[in-house]
Amino acid sequence: MSDTHTTLILNRIDTLRAAMRREGIDALVVPSADPHLSEYLPSHWKGREWLSGFTGSVGTFIATQDFAGVWTDGRYFTQAETELAGTSVHLMKIPSGASLLYIDWLAANMKPGQTVAVDGAVLGLAIARQLQSALDAKDVKLRTAGDLLNAVWPDRPSLPDAPLFEHQPPHATRTRASKLAELRAGMVQQGATHHVISTLDDVAYLFNLRGADVNYNPIFLAHALVDAQSATLFVLEGKVPADVAAALAKDGVRLAPYADAHAALSALPADAVLLLDPRRITFGTRQAVPSGVKVVEAINPTTFAKSKKNDDEAAHVRATMEQDGAALCEFFAWLEKTLADTKRAPLTEVDIDHHVTAARARRPGFVSPSFGTIAGFRSNGAIMHYRATEEACATIEGDGLLLIDSGGQYVGGTTDITRVTAVGKIGPEHRRDFTLVLKGMMALSMATFPRGTRSPMLDAIARAPIWADGIDYGHGTGHGVGYFMNVHEGPQVISPSMMPEPHTAMEPGMITSIEPGIYRPGKWGIRIENLVLNVPAKATEFGEYLRFETLTLCPIDTRCIEPSLLYPHEVKWLNDYHATVRERLRPHVSGEALAWLEERTQPL
Repeated sequence: MSDTHTTLILNRIDTLRAAMRREGIDALVVPSADPHLSEYLPSHWKGREWLSGFTGSVGTFIATQDFAGVWTDGRYFTQAETELAGTSVHLMKIPSGASLLYIDWLAANMKPGQTVAVDGAVLGLAIARQLQSALDAKDVKLRTAGDLLNAVWPDRPSLPDAPLFEHQPPHATRTRASKLAELRAGMVQQGATHHVISTLDDVAYLFNLRGADVNYNPIFLAHALVDAQSATLFVLEGKVPADVAAALAKDGVRLAPYADAHAALSALPADAVLLLDPRRITFGTRQAVPSGVKVVEAINPTTFAKSKKNDDEAAHVRATMEQDGAALCEFFAWLEKTLADTKRAPLTEVDIDHHVTAARARRPGFVSPSFGTIAGFRSNGAIMHYRATEEACATIEGDGLLLIDSGGQYVGGTTDITRVTAVGKIGPEHRRDFTLVLKGMMALSMATFPRGTRSPMLDAIARAPIWADGIDYGHGTGHGVGYFMNVHEGPQVISPSMMPEPHTAMEPGMITSIEPGIYRPGKWGIRIENLVLNVPAKATEFGEYLRFETLTLCPIDTRCIEPSLLYPHEVKWLNDYHATVRERLRPHVSGEALAWLEERTQPL
């Protein structure tokens, strides 16, 4: 990084330490979080990034008077090493499945009587309990009141003010009233009279509303409090258009200022029974609940409800996948033609981002990308969450593999796809790795499993063909995907770092990614990703079984395959998939895009 950047970070940390001394704080923890525990944050809550210079979406910053460090996992090691270089901020590497390792560090390094501070408004309740327990055992005080960033961040961004809007039929297939009724039935099952929701995708789902407060995810800042007769939506003033406010009122939804959510919890009657999800609420929100109010802790009913897409939603997603696949045909046809033109100006990874987004933007129903495009050529493909910039990007020329992970938000669904394409000549080692990844993706895509299987248990199916060659990858195999909602959605996740708890059970209607990979630092990265839908497979005397319907429609580059490594049933799956892709996308493309589709879906 530049000398100016490192000097800026050093100065910010010096200012922070001075404020810590004034406040009697021995260690400050700054998590990557907001009051809604979001994955992607509004700029107002990007304090960890502002203090450290590390821009990855996952990480925890800790500062003492003589130490500063960022804890993050293997997806970001290379990125963090680059961004933290020269800043005096240490990269603290988190092994898979050890996301709270920084708590152990605090317990080991803090002395009795010292004070650890963290803004309770953005500290997850479940994490707060573990942190409190670890510090209590060492006689270290935990301070959660106040946000020290306000004292040291002079140009801190304000809260986003983009207006929200309704997700309309036919793409909104369930009415707001029906969702509220379903939620209230879930509350009754839990014996609750009230329910507080803070996770933004749950709020957006429940009220059939969308917004633009967070990059890539069509959500908005809000809390909700629901009882048996009414619901209150706590949202920033001026964000709700008059017609939307009127529609909400018809369904018994009252609007209140965003800042009043904690006060409303504090005013709950003594006989209230409050349902809350300890993994989806902050410590500060929990603290607002009066001590006399009975609390029931369970997963948000809306988290289960939105994960299970109904038949109409699934139909819209299938149609969206056709539009997304057609956009990718146009993009890849352009890419291969451009790369073949020796007289052209060199392409960069940033050009890839611009052109794939432009191709999607020409498709009906497109709203925005669903995450920042990852376009990594050669060694950059080995950086799992790589993001090219105008200042630092590779030129795509010569020989190698180009990894492109991209997606779109459409009114009829959310897409997420990774493809790897050959540029110039590639060798047998490229083909071997590519084929192993493809075998892993196909193995899980072809799986049949009992309904209710805990999703983390499926991870090994995709890894087995890769493990067989003594290779592994440092990320999960799959994540849930929303319906014109967050590209990363729970409760299901296919990952060895997650516990196979009851709430991770696979149910019909869930959409999940399958995305194994192989990454060779300094050489290349390969990931092949499709989205799949849980659908019924069969019913036997042993119970109901599910299988995956592949939703994503885009050719897989057969030029990168080593056919001798494939079994006949794998060749059949790939040929059948390409036949489906060709049939479904052909009506949506023409000219060079159609010619590219025909060529790239020829059977092995």
